Amino acid sequence: MRPGVSPPSLPEFDASDPVESAIVSRLASNWARRATVKKAEPELDDLFDSSLSDYPEALLPFAEHPTYLALSPEQKQRLQAWAWIAFNKNVMDIEKYVVNPGFDVLAEDRLGVGLGDWAAVAVNQAMVDEQYHTLMHFNASSATRRGRGWALPSKALPDVLTVRTRAQALDAAGDHRKIALTELAFMTVAEVSITAYLDLIADDPGVQSINRATIRLHARDEYCHASIAGELAVLVWDSLDSGDRSYLLEGFEDAMRAFSGTDFGAWRAIMEIEAIPGGQKMLDDVGSEPRNKLFLQDYGGISSLLHKLQATPEVSIAAEESFSVNPVQ
Repeated sequence: MRPGVSPPSLPEFDASDPVESAIVSRLASNWARRATVKKAEPELDDLFDSSLSDYPEALLPFAEHPTYLALSPEQKQRLQAWAWIAFNKNVMDIEKYVVNPGFDVLAEDRLGVGLGDWAAVAVNQAMVDEQYHTLMHFNASSATRRGRGWALPSKALPDVLTVRTRAQALDAAGDHRKIALTELAFMTVAEVSITAYLDLIADDPGVQSINRATIRLHARDEYCHASIAGELAVLVWDSLDSGDRSYLLEGFEDAMRAFSGTDFGAWRAIMEIEAIPGGQKMLDDVGSEPRNKLFLQDYGGISSLLHKLQATPEVSIAAEESFSVNPVQ
């Protein structure tokens, strides 16, 4: 077993933090490490603060648009709550439909790399972690719905952008090997980039403590997952021929564009549900601005991985150049 790979466990948490303790205890009430918590653990609902935002207003793609600015405080609050629901749906759907299927490619060694037991243990451990992450984000959305007293149904939102793009790429793949490479590419991009996505919310003091703590707990695991995914991607890369490498790089490009893009499909559904006057026109306006097309602009994780892959002479720099078009300023 490689260093850093340990038996599956619930997310690590700060026992002195009542919010983190409440989130973890909600995952498994009989978890042995709860004994380290020295005081009674509050329920999630007890920690909800209606005076705080559910989501950073500055991250809304239309935060400065006149149509949004003219809305009532309750309408703005509802859109921010919807943003949190959509954020959680994005995380949960990526974990379920992108990350775990990609890890399964490695667990079953469908590319014939010859990975050892340590790799199977690592990826299966990560897949268990992802189930906990999904449950944490589901609980966080449920707490928002209860706290606000609003329905905010996740099922009313379309499939998330990354899932839609992956499905299109799989349809175009053609054969089993290209399908496996596509699944691996999308999983790898998600795992090495998700901490940058989560960090967008983690440190905003104006956001619900439940929401920020959920992000912190998730991010701690993902730093480890990013290392595992990156190491395994390098091992797979070393076993591939030039054709497979080119196809994998194309998969990285497609995945990063989808993962970093603003999901206007979700916002169009929300505007319709909320019957926001001029809402669709507002989305047309902001969607035409280049700065709003990308929700995430931190390509550090994937760029670092591509630098590692450049150790092999045949690697193309095209993918790395595509991720340098819109770097973080």
